[in-house]
Amino acid sequence: MAILLLPLFSIKASSVDTTQRLAYTPHRTTPKKPDYPSPISIAPSTTRSNISVSDLLKREIPKSTQVKPDGTYMGYDVWLPNAPKVEKPRSVFNAASLAYIGDCIFELYARRHFLFPPLSIEEYNDRVMAVVRCEAQDAMLQKLTNDNILSEEERGVLRWGKNVGSGKTKTKKRAGVAVYNRASSLETLVGYLYLTNVQRLDEIMLKLGFCIGDSTLPIVERIDGTTR
Repeated sequence: MAILLLPLFSIKASSVDTTQRLAYTPHRTTPKKPDYPSPISIAPSTTRSNISVSDLLKREIPKSTQVKPDGTYMGYDVWLPNAPKVEKPRSVFNAASLAYIGDCIFELYARRHFLFPPLSIEEYNDRVMAVVRCEAQDAMLQKLTNDNILSEEERGVLRWGKNVGSGKTKTKKRAGVAVYNRASSLETLVGYLYLTNVQRLDEIMLKLGFCIGDSTLPIVERIDGTTR
């Protein structure tokens, strides 16, 4: 009598790894956060921001770094994109339009300022975001006002820029209407000078402590030789 032999199969219960793991980021260079100034208070306020501009723009520059005397940046005389020629921007654009382009140009200054020394992408973003916040822009506007740097025309642009209309946003709710409006007025001025007088824009940004050329000197050595 023939006997049919069936193979015996062992069945194992499949296991599923349910442990939550951190996302893999191949470009991350260091797990620790950089040492930045303490976070800005998010409570809405109508008073001026008590923020140190020099701390925001501080960079760790090696003392051995040499500064080129030719006044160019990476071999180029001009680094900003060419602006359209507009003789009277206030007759062509509203304040919101100038604040729109001014926001972009302001962030470009901030990104360029922190480009050297090289950092990780996370560090670049953290430092730039700390500078382009409306609370930081309000502190920079306060510095320009206290130092009596701006002309009467530029002060008029600031007053015009405060009237930029916008709906309710998380930024306005966080910082408060007064701080938000003052920051918008600074962006309006940056946009206005970008279209009319880039050299004057460079002067103002240099007074604030931004690096506007290929100089790698620390900020505290670039503003009248003192810490602001």
